[in-house]
Amino acid sequence: MSYECFALENGNKMLQLKTVKQFSKESGYSEKAIRIKLDKGVWGTGIKFKAPDGRVLISMEGFERWV
Repeated sequence: MSYECFALENGNKMLQLKTVKQFSKESGYSEKAIRIKLDKGVWGTGIKFKAPDGRVLISMEGFERWV
């Protein structure tokens, strides 16, 4: 797990969360394209989370459901 990947416990389930930068590297979308899609709601709900430090995190599970 890279230092930019995070896990958030949600009941008994672990959601894999990644920063926009890490998601960009893995998905091929530019960071700008990701932020635009998140801001416009293209990917729907359950994908974008905010970390306590204010960083935007992407739920891999939410993205996979959308795909």
